[in-house]
Amino acid sequence: MRGSAMNIKWSALGEVAVVASAVGVSIVVIFAVGVLAWSVRPTAGTGRGRDGALSAVAAGLCFLACALIVCYGIYLVVPQFH
Repeated sequence: MRGSAMNIKWSALGEVAVVASAVGVSIVVIFAVGVLAWSVRPTAGTGRGRDGALSAVAAGLCFLACALIVCYGIYLVVPQFH
């Protein structure tokens, strides 16, 4: 078994680790911003003058972005989708 040595491409492994970490942190930050935007919108009983539509739209866009990132990741992993 001397001839079947395994070669590891360290640069490719490092690239995958950096991209996976960046995407992981990004999706957590986007989701946290969505939760924050959802939590600052006024409820019906608060008596604030704003309607909170902008906060609801921002939260919806953040959650949609998270869902699209997850769906793209599933698309990349599952070979039947290609």
